[in-house]
Amino acid sequence: MPRPRRSQTPRETPIQTQDPPASPLSSSTEELINAPIDDEEGTSTEKPEEFSTAGLKEIGNLASWTVSTAKPGCGVEALRDEDVNLFWQSDGPQPHLLNIHFFKRVSIVAIRLYLDWENDESYTPTKMSLLAGTGYHDLVEFRELSFEQPRGWININLSGVGGGGGAEGGGKGKRKGKGAGSSGGGEAGAVLRAWLVQVKVSENHQNGKDTHVRGLQIFAREEGDEGEEGGAREEWGAVGLGGGEDELR
Repeated sequence: MPRPRRSQTPRETPIQTQDPPASPLSSSTEELINAPIDDEEGTSTEKPEEFSTAGLKEIGNLASWTVSTAKPGCGVEALRDEDVNLFWQSDGPQPHLLNIHFFKRVSIVAIRLYLDWENDESYTPTKMSLLAGTGYHDLVEFRELSFEQPRGWININLSGVGGGGGAEGGGKGKRKGKGAGSSGGGEAGAVLRAWLVQVKVSENHQNGKDTHVRGLQIFAREEGDEGEEGGAREEWGAVGLGGGEDELR
């Protein structure tokens, strides 16, 4: 009697894997291709400037703030708000003016402003100047600023203004990009003594007409009672643009 045949289980053929072909690109080229790309060409990736408020106080509340023009809801109140999503928007011909009129003489050691080219585009200032004096009749320009793509808080360089024992240089100072200034106050003890500070916007990005400024802060030192007769009894030296030149009395 013939034996029954056993069923044969088919053998599994092992799958052979092959390594992917070597990339014809060099490692440096691959790194360049895989590098992260900015959302927009030319967007600044610099870190915000450091600034310490130690020993300083913001004195903007001691002044009367006015602007040359403003869109409804985008005036001084929006500019002074701590939320940088709010801003002053002008509504008229250039130059656009922001006037900060103090009720007594103050000794300013730091000025900061907030601009945002990425969000504001053609509303972003590219040329600004700062003036100071006892009133509108004797304003003197003490700083001229030029920007390309500003973004964030900008510390205004006060070197060269009068009143500080270590103030260097004098006259107008020009700079590009983010404003220069030491963290925590004016450079080398520079002090701007004034009753009135004026910010003038004369040109915008892409020749824009109106402007956006998202914040402006003014600081004095904590010690002393700034501007009162019991404090430093100094004659008004305006902004002391270099060795006593252009003094206002």
